[in-house]
Amino acid sequence: MSLNKVQLIGNVGKDPDVRYLDNGVAVAAFPLATTDRAYTLANGTQVPERTEWHNIVLWRGLAETAEKYVHKGDKLYIEGKIRSRSYDDQNGIKRYVVEIFADNMEMLTPRSPQPATAPSQPAAAQQANVSAQQAGTSDDLPF
Repeated sequence: MSLNKVQLIGNVGKDPDVRYLDNGVAVAAFPLATTDRAYTLANGTQVPERTEWHNIVLWRGLAETAEKYVHKGDKLYIEGKIRSRSYDDQNGIKRYVVEIFADNMEMLTPRSPQPATAPSQPAAAQQANVSAQQAGTSDDLPF
């Protein structure tokens, strides 16, 4: 039995690069930074902060969600698998890449609430407002 599972919480390093393959499948890629805080050992030795950068790859619906909602600086929870691949660069040198193919993504950055305005209200709420306005006339007011 084997297990290939990664869980990360980190900050997006740049806006996702989203591409659509010929068959219409979306693929998004972006770097995610995880940081271990600095600390001091009992003997006084200081261990500096350490940041690791992870190459995140999202497919299909997750990629489309990232295209719309994920931005540089956002905090994300990513769950997926480690994949490695190699390629030859323009100088013919073999390069190795380690990527996290995400199966799950949760956005942890709080979004500021949007002010409610008439055009953005749901249709049911707009209908309720219209019905309330039509039901009451100035003659029906108790004062």
